[in-house]
Amino acid sequence: MRPTFCFAYAVAAMVLSTSSAHAGSLDAQLATALKDRSIPAMAVLVIRDGKVEDQAVRGVRAGGSPARAQLSDHWHIGSDAKAMTATLIARLVEAGKLSWDAKLKDMLPDTVMRTEYHSVTLADLLSHRAGLPPNSDEKRIEATRKDRRALPLLRMEYVQRALSEAPAGPVRAESQYSNSGYIIAAAVAERATGQSFESLMQEQVYAPLGMQVDTSPSRQGQVLGHKAGKPLTGLAADIPPFFAPAGATIKMSLADWSRFVLDQMAGERGEGKLLSQQGYRFLHAPQGESGAALGWGVKSNWPAHAPMRLLMHAGSNGYWNALVALAPDSQSGVLVVANAGEGSGAEQQETRLVMSLMSGMAKPQ
Repeated sequence: MRPTFCFAYAVAAMVLSTSSAHAGSLDAQLATALKDRSIPAMAVLVIRDGKVEDQAVRGVRAGGSPARAQLSDHWHIGSDAKAMTATLIARLVEAGKLSWDAKLKDMLPDTVMRTEYHSVTLADLLSHRAGLPPNSDEKRIEATRKDRRALPLLRMEYVQRALSEAPAGPVRAESQYSNSGYIIAAAVAERATGQSFESLMQEQVYAPLGMQVDTSPSRQGQVLGHKAGKPLTGLAADIPPFFAPAGATIKMSLADWSRFVLDQMAGERGEGKLLSQQGYRFLHAPQGESGAALGWGVKSNWPAHAPMRLLMHAGSNGYWNALVALAPDSQSGVLVVANAGEGSGAEQQETRLVMSLMSGMAKPQ
């Protein structure tokens, strides 16, 4: 297992270079990226002025297969789905079922936890400022593959272990990336509503936006993730399903992913379908002095010649890679995905592509 899902590399890479503007068509840029033979396929979608402007795909669905990847294919977006989990929590807050101010000891009153976590809030959990380690007991996470009990029960067992462990740092200090925070937030939502995270996401996020999301194991004939260059299918192709709130098992087309990010940006103008304008702005605001918002990383000083406020995230389960960068003030952005993970050049090629496209959207002040 490789529970990653981190936006750190995207933030670091994007501030290292201002890159050039559009270097030819999207297809030509993908062709250049796929000169890196460690990447079977990549796809990209560009948003400008609140609309999908262009999209392209190149490569094969699986290494060694002649089947070409298609724009309609479903791609694993990893931790880029954390923004969707955060939006679900915000929906429940606006419905009065949860509160941003409630303390964890009151939201999970039957759970024994270290005193350091008593005052933790949902915003702390979703901005990686709860002091939690990245993950709890990876061997037990792996063991859940053979456990047929209900996912909410597996999540609560994980939460109990995570909250019994020593903090990695103080609460509400620096952001320290933690998948555990998202599992805990989901468990809070499940307890408050009596519904599973999976049903809540379908009801509260996917259905209202008309999104088609695939959470089933990867099968032959689909776009597949890769390990050491070999395509993966079945349960071994992903992190165990109970980890879904942190970004496991979630696959979708670029068109469906764009429905979500378009709504995120429109929401800041009071035109979103899921939350109030204030709700979207709260999700996108850095917490404390960190660069972490709720489900997003935030940068405001790139590129140097025309700084934009950017919402960013990167995702990977070790077998795929995905990267998103949004400029809500101009209602523009880029989504890029690849069916290659650890050990490939996917991260580097995605970052170069995003930098090139986003730099071309920047407008000098």
